Amino acid sequence: MTSLKNSVQLIGRLGNEPEVRTFDSGKKMATFSLATNETYYNNKGEKVTDTQWHNIVVWGKKADVVENYLKKGSEIALEGKLINRSYEKEGVKKYVTEINLNELLMMGKKD
Repeated sequence: MTSLKNSVQLIGRLGNEPEVRTFDSGKKMATFSLATNETYYNNKGEKVTDTQWHNIVVWGKKADVVENYLKKGSEIALEGKLINRSYEKEGVKKYVTEINLNELLMMGKKD
């Protein structure tokens, strides 16, 4: 059960082109945003779609896969873990929540 302590599973579409960085050590990192949608009917009977945006971080060989096969609009399923971090910019502390990708499944039809 230890693998369930910090596990996130999402299905969504990339909201932007993946950004890939290669560090001096040769290690690669890719980042992109993922949109997930939930559709429901409100108390007036109107159909409402709620979109949530998630920041995804991918390391190593999986970053190569992201770079070579994913683009804006690609539908994927992923499993990862939540990472919370903070940094200071112009004297203001900023907080960021990201999902560190462990597993990736490309969905939809092949281009």
